[in-house]
Amino acid sequence: MLYAVVDIETTGGYAAHHGITEIAILIHDGEKIIKQYDTLVNPHQNIPVYIQALTGINDEMVSNAPDFRTVADEIYHLLHDKIFVAHNVNFDYSFIKHHLEACGYLLNSKKLCTVRLSRRLFPGLPSYSLGKLCTSLSIPLTNRHRAEGDASATAILLAMLIEKDTGGLIADTLKKTSKEQVLPANLQKSQIDNLPNTPGVYYFKDHKGKVIYVGKAKQIKKRVCTHFTGHSITQQRQNFLKDIHTIDYQECGTELMAFILEAAEIKKLWPENNRAMKRFEQKYSLYHFEDQNGYIRLGIDKYRNNGTVLYSFNHLLEGHQLLRTIAGEHLLCEKLCFIQKQKAACTGHANGTCLGACIGAESVDDYNHRAKQAIEELQNLLPSFALIDNGRAEDEKSCLWVERGKFYGMGYISNHVDINDLETLKSVITPYPSNDYIMNMILSHSSQFPHKKILINP
Repeated sequence: MLYAVVDIETTGGYAAHHGITEIAILIHDGEKIIKQYDTLVNPHQNIPVYIQALTGINDEMVSNAPDFRTVADEIYHLLHDKIFVAHNVNFDYSFIKHHLEACGYLLNSKKLCTVRLSRRLFPGLPSYSLGKLCTSLSIPLTNRHRAEGDASATAILLAMLIEKDTGGLIADTLKKTSKEQVLPANLQKSQIDNLPNTPGVYYFKDHKGKVIYVGKAKQIKKRVCTHFTGHSITQQRQNFLKDIHTIDYQECGTELMAFILEAAEIKKLWPENNRAMKRFEQKYSLYHFEDQNGYIRLGIDKYRNNGTVLYSFNHLLEGHQLLRTIAGEHLLCEKLCFIQKQKAACTGHANGTCLGACIGAESVDDYNHRAKQAIEELQNLLPSFALIDNGRAEDEKSCLWVERGKFYGMGYISNHVDINDLETLKSVITPYPSNDYIMNMILSHSSQFPHKKILINP
């Protein structure tokens, strides 16, 4: 078995936009280096000043170096039939694979990550960065942040890992069924092994334990593993994978509960990689308040977290149509309902659909009596129901509770609890914030599975 120990220096961390400035490939037979290749590469783009300071490679040094297309054939033939080894292998591999494909070569090698192997075979070290790992293991490291220097140190580390591996870890890692080759460098395989294949929510955390991504799944383990397949070379993906150190999770009884918990957790935690959910905005709602003259006024406005919502809508037109219907049925003034904007009396005053509140001709008590009736009737239209479904175990059921058209919360109850006992039901439910996104999911699910829905008067 031959290994190709690889290290590259680049103009940045984004393969599609950045170039390789230096590459070193050391062919290793498991005991020693049997062939060595290294060269500077002209990236045909400026090397950023901070990278020049880090690597010592500047624009002048690479100006007369071959470009990658010139050396691609030799690089491919050195790599294609070897085990590709690197410290944080997915970065080097995806970078080289991308640039080889641009030259017409398809690289498909088995991989070994010396970061991952070191965590398993040399546990408990203070750091697994190449420099600090070399210090801990007394590996000589010269020409730091140069391809040949880092590759030489990695080759020594590989030989130590092979000698230390008495349990067959490397052989297991190289199996097609192993996840070790695709997992992020800082994530231990045991974290994946401990995940359940049940509905729920999972949390990717960085080295400080901060949540950087929240996801939901019908099968947690299966969904988590899909994050690590493929060799996307976007900067966002590379940074995302690099920052994943641990995974936490919460099991849910159903996929719907996982959807709702994900939405609530993203709103609470605002993870940096959950961009799509962050853009969700509330729609419109119907509110009421008492004006300076004492009249109760109804009106449609954008959703406000601190307001008392009577009804919510996806579209402004939908709200205005309902408000016009309410005003007509209860002889409410369209001007006081903000449907008509003119300063004079509303048009309903002339045709009898308004009794004169807009000009002070109707008493506050009479008008408010009808306005309160309209609000009460509207609230009675709002559904209150429970969705009963599978629990996390055989001896329990899950319950989602909607009260007067608003998601109240969810939880788990024993199979022996009377689900019509609202007081008992609500005592086991954890409250969660409601929004249109969540309510649309719940209403859609209840329409699709009406047998799960139980109407309960609050």
